[in-house]
Amino acid sequence: MAGKKMPATNNFLSLCICATMLWNFASSRGLIANYSKSSLLTVPKHLSTETTVLDLSDNSISKLEISDFRSLPNLQVLILSHNSIREIDLGVFQHNGALEYLDLSHNVLRNVSGFPVKSLKHVDLAYNDFAALPHFTAFAKTTKLNYLGISVRELLSSDALADLHLDTLFLGLEELHEHGAGGLLVFNAKTVRIVLPQNAKVRLLPDLRFNGTQSLELSKIPLEQMEDLRTFLTGLTVKSTVLNLTIIDTKFTWKDLSGTFKTLENSSIDHFTVLYPTITEFNAGPFENADHSTLKSLTIEYTLLDTLIFDQDTIYLTFSNMNIDSLTLSDSGILFMLCPKKPSRFKYLNFKNNTLTDTMLQGCGNLAMLETFLLQKNRLDDLTKVSLMTTHMTSLNYMDISQNQLYHKDSDTKCHWGEQITKLNLSSNKLTDSVFRCLPHSIQMLDLQGNQISAVPKEIADLTALKELNLASNRLGAFPGCGRFKNLQVLNVENNFVLDAFSEFFQTCQNIQRLKGGRNPFGCHCELRPLIHLQKEESVTLVGWPDIYMCEYPSNLKGTLLKDFHISELECNVSLLIAVILGVTLFVVVVVVFLCVRFDVPWYVRMICRWSQVKHRIWKNKSVEIPERIQYHAFVSYSEHDANWVKTELIPNLEKEDGSLRICQHERNFIPGKSIVENIIDCIEKSYKSIFVLSPNFVQSEWCHYELYFAHHKLFTENAEGLILILLESISVYSIPARYYKLKALMAKRTYLEWPEDKRKHAIFWANLRAALQINLPNSEDIKEL
Repeated sequence: MAGKKMPATNNFLSLCICATMLWNFASSRGLIANYSKSSLLTVPKHLSTETTVLDLSDNSISKLEISDFRSLPNLQVLILSHNSIREIDLGVFQHNGALEYLDLSHNVLRNVSGFPVKSLKHVDLAYNDFAALPHFTAFAKTTKLNYLGISVRELLSSDALADLHLDTLFLGLEELHEHGAGGLLVFNAKTVRIVLPQNAKVRLLPDLRFNGTQSLELSKIPLEQMEDLRTFLTGLTVKSTVLNLTIIDTKFTWKDLSGTFKTLENSSIDHFTVLYPTITEFNAGPFENADHSTLKSLTIEYTLLDTLIFDQDTIYLTFSNMNIDSLTLSDSGILFMLCPKKPSRFKYLNFKNNTLTDTMLQGCGNLAMLETFLLQKNRLDDLTKVSLMTTHMTSLNYMDISQNQLYHKDSDTKCHWGEQITKLNLSSNKLTDSVFRCLPHSIQMLDLQGNQISAVPKEIADLTALKELNLASNRLGAFPGCGRFKNLQVLNVENNFVLDAFSEFFQTCQNIQRLKGGRNPFGCHCELRPLIHLQKEESVTLVGWPDIYMCEYPSNLKGTLLKDFHISELECNVSLLIAVILGVTLFVVVVVVFLCVRFDVPWYVRMICRWSQVKHRIWKNKSVEIPERIQYHAFVSYSEHDANWVKTELIPNLEKEDGSLRICQHERNFIPGKSIVENIIDCIEKSYKSIFVLSPNFVQSEWCHYELYFAHHKLFTENAEGLILILLESISVYSIPARYYKLKALMAKRTYLEWPEDKRKHAIFWANLRAALQINLPNSEDIKEL
């Protein structure tokens, strides 16, 4: 056994209480004023009236005045330790009605006078310059005091402590040089902490008596008084109220220490703790345990060996065979631990921070009652061998083997864990993905923080009992799925390398209630949306949200909180995007079709195309020379039944008032004396184009047939574009007589203009027709003059 020697901290409890109170006040609305180590000679002036905690420790303050604290009505904690205060009248705190914690330790006080405020609960006067115990009558009658610390050089009477009913009493008696022999020291405090005199001739232990004390702490017991210690402990019979005994910073021979164990077997002590012990000599064999012992737990921490001669087997046999429920041997450098010789009553073993290896306790079958086994900070290597330690520990529930050098070889060697292990701490080791092939099937809480795991393998056994999994600070590139952990409720994957691979997690982890996923380099794009929705749905608690969930990629979003990152469903869902595009397209098509049907758009399109074609032909034919015989822009052929439309609609809209177009009509332009056929031929010859007004009446007219015949003849001999068909009324192809085969051919091959019934379309109709006739006739000016 070896360890690092550390001095006992005699006011350890008071410091803990102080730290706890400071923390509580710091988290409240009170104000903390810290002037520690500020080289002050006096209490600072003009402190805030809201100050609740004032720390003036480690300065050179020598005197306190009422005015120093008059303006601090809310002061609750005052720390004046390690100053140069020689005397104090507690009346200086008369204006501090809320003061509960007062630390005046480590000054040079020789006297305390005045009445303390009634609110005081904690007063530390230890390590001052008191020769004898002050009178604490005022404390007992006027305050709610539950902690008192005091140090003296003389202890002639203990009357000053008789009336104090405290939770904790600390007596610093290192420098005690005089004690009234036979004067019993009776204590009423629940916890008594005594630093014994270093003068071995001052024998205090035989005179200690306790009334209602449950916990006793003895520090720095002289080696020469070990016999007194055993005598004192013998007096702690089972009827005594003292249940917890702690010995701090004391030197033992092995015989003294093992003798102390023996003495406590039939005492009132349930829990024995030894802190910072020094073993000076090995002068006895293993400690022989009694069959029946009242001692329940033994804790030994920070052990130091001050001898080069010792027997390791003696140590191992002594501790492994102790007849107690709980054993703690930590920070003591032990190298090995033997299996108990017979079935042990151990339920709790703590071997933290030693040098144990995985070769111990192999095949041990006498620890069947063990429930908790702590082995963190040792030298364990092979996880498979560690599992073999637990094979026969049929009651083992919790095992901590964190902060070792554990690895697992991915081989055929199987792991054999205790069948009842539900909690396993494997954090801070060298484990990789293969660790999932070496886990107890009954595991419910698994801590794998701080290892080298990059993923959870697919080919592992189903850990259906697992409810909590900690994978923080590993090398994960994705949230693990729950395919093998169907009942997982708590998952921690903080501080990994997770970018955006969450698909498996969201598909399989339906029972997750708490997720710690912050401090990962999240890539903020589509795959991150399900994680953000978790918080919005409140189905899963995201621990640390939103402060530790930030975007890392892309660079323009780096540092953005995930709660402020927004991206639409349409950008991320390809199927939805396609559906929306198809829907919009279909809607547009339906609207276009509706508009086309409603407003006859195809007709307008045809008319515009026709107009464009005509304009194009006119532009092409600008250079074409028009024969001099052409006198009319168009000859109109129609049935007498359609004459009214021709006279009231066609001719007025073409000729208009400007006379830009001249139309040849048989009623006004046929020359008397000539035959009808001659007039028809003559008019067609003198016209640039021929307009035929088609209707059912047209096909019944013989003369219309002649006109069409001659115009068709001219179409093939001279002007290929000289024929214009206007469909005044619809004509069925089957109703056209056979002799009108030319008309059938023309209607099948040529585009014709349809007369629209909708008046809104008339303007486009006339524009198209006029465009088809626009041309400058060679003799137009002469005719105008005539």
